[in-house]
Amino acid sequence: MSEPRRDGKEDGGAGGGGPAAAVRCPALFVAAPASGQGKTTVTAALARLHTRLGRRVRVFKCGPDFLDPQIHAVASGGPVCNLDLAMCGEADIACRLHAAATAADLILVEGVMGLYDGVPSGADIACRFGIPVMAVIDARAMAQTFGAVAHGLATFRPGLPFAGALANQVGSARHADMLRDALPAGMRWFGAVMRDAAAALPERHLGLLQAAEIGDLDARLDRLADGLAATGAAELPAAVAFPAVAAPAVPPLLAGRTVAIARDAAYGFIYPANLDTLRELGATLAFFSPLAGDALPACDAVWLPGGYPELHGARLAGNTVFWRGLRAHAEAGRPVLAECGGMMSLFGTVVDQAGVAHAFGGLLPGRAVMQPRLAALGVQLADLPEGRLAGHTFHYSHADTPLRPLLRAATPDGRDGEAIYRVGRLTASYVHFYFPSNPAAVAALLSAD
Repeated sequence: MSEPRRDGKEDGGAGGGGPAAAVRCPALFVAAPASGQGKTTVTAALARLHTRLGRRVRVFKCGPDFLDPQIHAVASGGPVCNLDLAMCGEADIACRLHAAATAADLILVEGVMGLYDGVPSGADIACRFGIPVMAVIDARAMAQTFGAVAHGLATFRPGLPFAGALANQVGSARHADMLRDALPAGMRWFGAVMRDAAAALPERHLGLLQAAEIGDLDARLDRLADGLAATGAAELPAAVAFPAVAAPAVPPLLAGRTVAIARDAAYGFIYPANLDTLRELGATLAFFSPLAGDALPACDAVWLPGGYPELHGARLAGNTVFWRGLRAHAEAGRPVLAECGGMMSLFGTVVDQAGVAHAFGGLLPGRAVMQPRLAALGVQLADLPEGRLAGHTFHYSHADTPLRPLLRAATPDGRDGEAIYRVGRLTASYVHFYFPSNPAAVAALLSAD
């Protein structure tokens, strides 16, 4: 999948055309006791620090997140894929980690929520792949209790490869000394990161701002890396052996076909693995920006990913050339796949958080209305006529439509999930599909025959 590691460190394996060997690469799993502790900023700072030292860094994000990976991609200079046992599956994760290890000098994995939160959790991934865990703990309102929290994280699950703790949001050198002294004997102290409001990453309702929306992101990342450098974080963590897993064969079912993909600040929720899958299927990808006023390019199929169309209602509504082209495309029986914000855009109206209504595509009857609270969150499985696809839902809006769903997705434990609508060759849902979970089904969704 990539060029061999420069140090050639491998474990076992067969020679002369046998299966590829396991590859050893330094790796660290960045976890925390809860959300909001600073995992993303610390992971991004580590990626930038080691990249500045000339190392090749590959970053992964646990969970089906779109925003943190954008930050890490800027910090590391490379694409960031997701690791989620429920959505991606163990084989997919193993394959991606091994491929990264063949080319990287360091692998960083940012956890999701608290270390043990969710079923499966970040701890499950760390244990399954033997990745040492560094706990990032926001210590701004604690002293000796820091040691108790670190001890609990380290010992709650026997066999967890716990590496040590890092204190975040520390107030002074004296505060850092108290935190370090509180750690249990033998537990590694990864250092203290001081409070620095100027380096904080800005947020909105779905999480961090998208990377392209933060004008001074590089300066913030460099400032974060400078702060980490003082902790000794430039030292590489322990190497982990990542066994080889054969990548599944993907037939070129979309060879000769062009898939138009909206990609801008309004439609930015795209898994890099999805783009890889489309290319493996043989598709030509044509990116365009409805927000910039682009018309729909010549194509065989359209993918409207999720994002923030409600934040750009007036500009998107004004791109009448795009909407006319999209309606003509759908009326001609050509495929459209619209996910979350993409689906919202296809209703006649989108009502933003201020209560302002914007006229959108009108390809689906009804409207999408932003809500003050989270409407849905979690992994979803959809048994489409084309095959089962795994995905994820996370949205603050509500769809008010007379359309009857083609079917409903389901949660992994069998509860009803999101409605999936179909009109002709147009498929729309709040679910963000993970294309590697079933490339053949994706090809069928995006094929006119």
